[in-house]
Amino acid sequence: MSTPITNEEAIAATKLWVERAVIGLNLCPFAKGVQVKDQIHYVVSAAQTPEELLADVLHEFEVLAESSPEAIDTTLLIHPHVLGDFLDYNDFLAVVDAALEDVDLAGELQVASMHPQYQFADTELDDITNYTNRSPYPTLHILREDSIDKAVAAFPEAEQIFEKNIETMSKLGHEGWNALGLAEVQRDKK
Repeated sequence: MSTPITNEEAIAATKLWVERAVIGLNLCPFAKGVQVKDQIHYVVSAAQTPEELLADVLHEFEVLAESSPEAIDTTLLIHPHVLGDFLDYNDFLAVVDAALEDVDLAGELQVASMHPQYQFADTELDDITNYTNRSPYPTLHILREDSIDKAVAAFPEAEQIFEKNIETMSKLGHEGWNALGLAEVQRDKK
């Protein structure tokens, strides 16, 4: 039986991953600005069931929608105790999208997905390109649509980010990924 993860450990692992992978590899060219301005809200859910997690998601939708972008521009809702199986997590994303509609925040907020076993369609499980979305713990990234629009307008060729990330990860390979020092925080969390 594994040792329970504390909120502090989950946040520290996620921050390290954001720093070394997301920003360090420039997987998201928009992340550095909000990181430097301390506008990323890191939250750990204690949820043990999808229903409990949904309640936390709804709360974080409200927190982000009611906060100024200068205070909180984006939220990483880390949920280490539920949806450890990627397929279950992936199915839950439809519930999250429906919840956005239900609370009339679709078009204002959107949710991106990250998971320790993230796997793009038509890839092998160990394909290095999956690592662009492999966070230390299952994580729902809640973003403001306005912030995305502003970032895309300021970033030339934003539509090529995905292809650039595939190229970056392919060049990096598993050995390069392991050299980032994320092995401990990236370990299998099933």
